[in-house]
Amino acid sequence: MTATDTIPPDSPAPEPHGRPADTVMHRIGLLVRDARRHRGLTQAELAERLGTSQSAIARIEQGGQNLTLDLLGRLSEALDSELFSVGPAGPTHLRVTGGTPLRGSVAVKSSKNAAVALLCAALLNRGRTTLRNVARIVEVERILDVLRSIGVSATWDASGRDLTLVTPDELDLAGIDADAARRTRSVIMFLGPLLHRASRFELPYAGGCDLGTRTVQPHMIALRPFGLEVEAHAGWYSATVGATRSADRTIVLTERGDTVTENALLAAARADGTTTIRNASSNYMVQDLCLYLQLLGVGIEGLGTTTLTVHGQPVLDADVDYTISEDPVEAMSLLTAGIVTGSELTVTRTPIEFLEVELAVLAEMGLRYSLSPEYRADNGHTRLADVTIRPSELRAPIDKVHPMPFPGLNIDNLPFFAVIAAAASGSTLIHDWVYDNRAIHLSDLTRLGADVRLLDPHRVLVAGPTRWSSAEVVCPPALRPAVCILLAMLAARGTSVLRNVDIIARGYEHLYERLVEMGARIEVFHD
Repeated sequence: MTATDTIPPDSPAPEPHGRPADTVMHRIGLLVRDARRHRGLTQAELAERLGTSQSAIARIEQGGQNLTLDLLGRLSEALDSELFSVGPAGPTHLRVTGGTPLRGSVAVKSSKNAAVALLCAALLNRGRTTLRNVARIVEVERILDVLRSIGVSATWDASGRDLTLVTPDELDLAGIDADAARRTRSVIMFLGPLLHRASRFELPYAGGCDLGTRTVQPHMIALRPFGLEVEAHAGWYSATVGATRSADRTIVLTERGDTVTENALLAAARADGTTTIRNASSNYMVQDLCLYLQLLGVGIEGLGTTTLTVHGQPVLDADVDYTISEDPVEAMSLLTAGIVTGSELTVTRTPIEFLEVELAVLAEMGLRYSLSPEYRADNGHTRLADVTIRPSELRAPIDKVHPMPFPGLNIDNLPFFAVIAAAASGSTLIHDWVYDNRAIHLSDLTRLGADVRLLDPHRVLVAGPTRWSSAEVVCPPALRPAVCILLAMLAARGTSVLRNVDIIARGYEHLYERLVEMGARIEVFHD
């Protein structure tokens, strides 16, 4: 349904096909009710999203509430639904007026990657899982859509920050929301929990960013010792679960991947006996998952190392609360925003143990920064600190910049060094050996005046310092390079336009608004 005008109060005027306005209101009310139920929201939860009362939502659903264009638009946004299109529909764009330093301080929000892993892990628990400080981002909402479609109850609290999940005894796997599942790679982490829930099941093919070939074979190798076999058929993974030979198993991961390690942990958590996972990732999201599983009663040794020993429990039934730790990639994004704009800026609640290599490289490049005394995150484990950066004369590092599994430079943080290197004197080689296509997207920085030469699909040579210039750029189809373009626009004098920015909402919560609070000049608009 498309709303093209305000529906005036107390007006019985007919709508375009001659039906009275109360019939239109009734039809809209049914659409709102059905969309709300599909999202698994109560009337009170929808009211909280809209900043109104439950009684107002009840009147809307009964067709007894007058509606304006503004309210229709907010309903569409709150329900994440295409039921209503207010005015000309189209993608979201940004108009950025750059060249102004940022100021003040900004707090790092919780980890997107940890959140999606913990949402998948809730499938293991027969009890209630309450996740606190959950990022309200598109990737989280997509996983929630999938969970709700198979029968999981997922309820936000009044603040919209804490999420309570209850998994039913029987899952409706045939009712899975295939559209939502295909728009995220995270759904592959359903394999580990579901192999304990069904002997046969199907999952839609996973999607996500355009980062080149990303094989799922390491997941299959990691899960085969638990009896899982997977075949691909016409857009679906068809999974069968057979008997296992031994209660104790050792798994050697063929790559030290984050999601691969998480899938192995999810499978091991409810498996009889002891599972030893070697070449495991010890990255931040894996540590969050381990801490949550320990609360459920799973014994895990080796937290923070590359060898995890898991003592599984066939039944996990506990009411647990867990607060998700802060996101080191968002922290790096915010630090980069301050660095390239020559700002004095404090980024608080930075998960410092996952940024130590990045800060060491930046120090070699001449960045002036200071750290507060360390303190613990609300999960009681992760080390945090407040980082204050100051305007600095940067120089290119002597060695190439390349990522490594933790405790090396974070793979997701590597693209930000292309923007930083463009602001430094000299030439910097950026080697993105993990993904086939991501380095290619960094060449879009040339549109803003940077000297970025693509040497091959994995390497770019960046020469600086750059005299940034404004431009109009279409957002690349990969999350971190897209944010890099936005940050470069903050440094460029004049007004730039970044088009089709919806991908940024996959991994960042209110990023534009928070940058504006620090002094950035960003305007959101639609065609």
